[in-house]
Amino acid sequence: MPTAAPPRLFGFPLHVGSGFWLFMGLIAFANSSYLGLDGAVVFAALIAGLTVVHELGHAFAARATGARAEISLAFMVGYASFTPTRKLSRWEHVGISFAGPATQIIVGGAVYLALGGPVWPLEGLTNTQFSALWAGPVIGLFNLLPILPFDGGNILEQAVGALLPKHARPVMLWFSVVLSVVGIVVLSSRPELRGFVIFMMIPLLTVGQMLFSGRAARNHASSREAFARAEALAWATGDVSGFTSEHLPSPWFRAHQQLQQGHPDVARQVLLADFADSSAVNWWPPDAASVRDLEALINLLGSPLPHGRAFSDFVLSGILLRLGRYEAAGAYAATAYQAARPAMLAVHVARAAAALGDNAMAAAWLRAAANTAPAEALQVAIAAAPEFQRMRNDPEFTQALAP
Repeated sequence: MPTAAPPRLFGFPLHVGSGFWLFMGLIAFANSSYLGLDGAVVFAALIAGLTVVHELGHAFAARATGARAEISLAFMVGYASFTPTRKLSRWEHVGISFAGPATQIIVGGAVYLALGGPVWPLEGLTNTQFSALWAGPVIGLFNLLPILPFDGGNILEQAVGALLPKHARPVMLWFSVVLSVVGIVVLSSRPELRGFVIFMMIPLLTVGQMLFSGRAARNHASSREAFARAEALAWATGDVSGFTSEHLPSPWFRAHQQLQQGHPDVARQVLLADFADSSAVNWWPPDAASVRDLEALINLLGSPLPHGRAFSDFVLSGILLRLGRYEAAGAYAATAYQAARPAMLAVHVARAAAALGDNAMAAAWLRAAANTAPAEALQVAIAAAPEFQRMRNDPEFTQALAP
């Protein structure tokens, strides 16, 4: 059964974290001494509303290119993520980045003027006019600063990418760090501007996190590649020297070894023990195993097939798909999905249904997966699945993945 879908705004999935409301509360609290309680609540409400307007600007611009977009609101940040359905030009990326602050400036400016705010000079403003001015045009313009993670930084990154295609992101990250530090120093040196230091701290902290997470992601990707190579080498040669104390050969390879040594009962127990294991997964799927070896191991398990942690169920359903046992794969993955509802198991049910020619069922399960899976991960999984090849021009298939 499909999971409960997030609410939608103009057709875009809307994810609102508790941190977003916490941040709005902090904004109201921080400004209550200056604006009063009522004024501070209005200020926070305008920031919340115009943040949504800002992200809608991005989302509509992304949709105009055919991309699948969704909006997320979290602590100190709102963002519209999107998955293109084709390669976008640099100008299209620029347009998507610019659409957010432009929409915020226009809508916020209209609210400010509707409240009777003067065009110039900006004097004698009421608290509500001041709040609308800040929440709309000021923050929108601030977002156009040419540093990451602001939209202005994303726009500049496209220009840098035209000159340095392979180095645009690291160049922009370090440029943003330097410019943020310079901004903090300059603002701190002027007493009348010290209150704006916090606005330069936000990009500095965010970019610092991006640098750290980027390094961690590269290390993780490298580790995963080494892990996959070690599993492939084990299946090809029996050599397990590529594994570490933290990453072990898969239970499928260990069971294969036992079977080769004439111990089918031990091999079966190795597989069953993995399904009963609730600890963190420390093995790679047996992608390099031959169909014949996997068939022999599946036959050891008998019927009904065991269920356990989601990853082990995911691997087993994937093996059934690889063996061409589509009815068994679909039934097994659908049953496993009910326990924890992982999106990739829904994809396996969809693959089985597609292989059996049931396009409507495949589309329904893809919609279930799309409700919870990150859009990029889902697109990768679908692109790698041969069962969907004949469905790619089916209206139900495209509708299931539509924004």
